[in-house]
Amino acid sequence: MRIIRNAEEGRKLLLDRKPLENDELPMAIRETTFKTFGQELSPEEVVRRIIRDVREDGDNAVRFYNTQLDGGHSEQLRVTPEEMRAAYEQVGDDLIEALKFAAGRIRTYHEQQLRGAFFDFNQNGLGQMTRAIQRVGIYVPGTRAPLPSTVLMCAVPARVAGCDEVYITSPVMPDGSVPAAKLVAADIAGVDGVFKAGGAQGVAAFAYGTESIPRVDKICGPGGLFVTIAKRQVFGDVGIDSIYGPTETIVIADESADPEMVASDLLAQAEHDALASPILLTPSHYLADEVARAIERQLKDMERAKIARAALDNRGGCILVNDIDHAIELANHYAPEHLCLLVEQPMAYASKVRNAGGLFLGESSPEAIGDYTAGPSHTMPTGGSARWSSPLSVNDFLKITSVVNIPAEITEELARAASIIARAEGLTGHAHAVERRIQGR
Repeated sequence: MRIIRNAEEGRKLLLDRKPLENDELPMAIRETTFKTFGQELSPEEVVRRIIRDVREDGDNAVRFYNTQLDGGHSEQLRVTPEEMRAAYEQVGDDLIEALKFAAGRIRTYHEQQLRGAFFDFNQNGLGQMTRAIQRVGIYVPGTRAPLPSTVLMCAVPARVAGCDEVYITSPVMPDGSVPAAKLVAADIAGVDGVFKAGGAQGVAAFAYGTESIPRVDKICGPGGLFVTIAKRQVFGDVGIDSIYGPTETIVIADESADPEMVASDLLAQAEHDALASPILLTPSHYLADEVARAIERQLKDMERAKIARAALDNRGGCILVNDIDHAIELANHYAPEHLCLLVEQPMAYASKVRNAGGLFLGESSPEAIGDYTAGPSHTMPTGGSARWSSPLSVNDFLKITSVVNIPAEITEELARAASIIARAEGLTGHAHAVERRIQGR
């Protein structure tokens, strides 16, 4: 792990966040897209063509791109009840129980977020109605790493919100199936249907509908570069929750922290993706050196050691800071997806955190537990968007209707002021509409 000992150099590196689109695509992906389209295309052009083809040719286009881009073919795009039942036989009872346990924690947490309608007609005639979005589509990435946890983290809040229909789409494995763990999680979450459509074709199918896949009102869930671009391109025709990039974690630690735990927390996030950002901020030269050594020891026992090392080399590392307040200042500017405080008395610093998707306080609250069983959704803002956005929650599946039911006795007062403003704007039709309510009074 690289250690940056110059504070200003570290600040520049930390805040010079590179857009994901600026990274060159791996050669394997470039070769696949050339084979599919017969020419070199940018990721934006690839997604634009996929969306166009899905809109025009529905299921056939989804099947084609599943085969060409994901390497798996399935004639039947909707997962059948038989496949759902078979999934339970392919996973162990311990995983089933763990998923049920996690779902219960997630459900309990999100039930506390529910808001009801309120009406205040007796006083000023204003109120609001809160209604669940009717039909939601959730994209869940992953085949080799099937991510059943993401199914729960997205689908359970939608169910708690009261959505009428909740669907999932997923990339397929080479045999054309969806990973069994993902199907079991979908069943536990109460999903209405699972569809075999990966990448941009999955997003396009939810946005515009096909013969097999329903058009939804909002698309939620994380994904890679092509999913991210697809969500951007269909937004406006359909709602989206947010734009998610590779995972980011800042660990702020002082000399009281256990180097082995700090190292394991960084590596837990580094193994997600070579583009992940595992970053340590500490004022302790001793801790920085000990964590670097611990990382080298722990990498030897990791299945995804190559990915984790690439993440540390590309977008990770340790930055030495002046003190913990300086670290929090930098973290607030960076606005990480995850911020972990492994310091003495972490609660004393919590109120100083302004920008983070999730805040994890102390060694007993590792971010890895947050990924699975803590309760809040692990689908969180990335790329600095924690400055203005929030983790996925019940609120992403609710919408508010303003209600106006003005008592007659206060209409005149409101109408007179409204008329003056309308005429100042040159909107005499508006003025006439309110003036007619008070004529003759």
